[in-house]
Amino acid sequence: MRIRAATFSAILLAGMCAGALAAATQANDEAGVLRVCADPDNLPLSNERGEGYENRIAAKLAHDLGQSVEYTFFPQRMGFVRNTLRQRDEATQRYKCDVIVGVPKGYELTATTQPYMRSTYAMVFRAQGNLEKLESPDDLLRLPPEQRRKLRIGIFMQSPAADWLLRNGMLDQAESYAQQSGDPHENPAGIIGRDIVAGKIDLAIVWGPIAGFLVDRHSGQGMWRAVPFKPDPGIKFDTKSRWACASARRSGRIHSTPGSPAIEARLTRSLRATASR
Repeated sequence: MRIRAATFSAILLAGMCAGALAAATQANDEAGVLRVCADPDNLPLSNERGEGYENRIAAKLAHDLGQSVEYTFFPQRMGFVRNTLRQRDEATQRYKCDVIVGVPKGYELTATTQPYMRSTYAMVFRAQGNLEKLESPDDLLRLPPEQRRKLRIGIFMQSPAADWLLRNGMLDQAESYAQQSGDPHENPAGIIGRDIVAGKIDLAIVWGPIAGFLVDRHSGQGMWRAVPFKPDPGIKFDTKSRWACASARRSGRIHSTPGSPAIEARLTRSLRATASR
């Protein structure tokens, strides 16, 4: 099974996104605004131009709640929650934003609601040369050893990709990337896409939405392909528990003003309706 560019949006809505929503404080209802915390440059998740799937989820949620969307942008790196969800505006003393569309289920820095989507991982590559007939991860393992040993494989550290390479004796072929770059304009999709084009790596094992996005982004530059990993009891590729999307409220244990349970319930209903469409 492969992930095709034409089915990217359907796959996202069927189960490839990770994230969580922090429920709005009571001020949201009063102002009629859904204040969203987001990364300004991290496609396919979000950007300042509203082109990411998290932007579209936020827009749909705001529509269902009868509100407009207002963003606070900050690179989704260390300190993201502290500088967005937990930070007050100096002039108004209102929290800068109340909704995050992009943290794991059970995220300790927010209180989460029930998950509404899930993700798997996928290989992404240019379907040419020795990789032309690759239709599944198992096909890679079936390549002649002399061909397989020449491959450079991009992975992000502390991801299931490293476990898979280790199990199959290929970890020494990994080109490892840090989960978070010090450059706010660098993001996983951009790094992997650039290095595949440059020939630094032959393929990469990445989160499913990133793989689908790269296939779509490079559709006019040769045959790019993404093939997903099937559920594996030994490796958490189908990361329902880790990357499931959920809605949440700001935790009363951390803030003196907890989120509104009524708004949280409305967000949850809207999220479920959005995910089912």
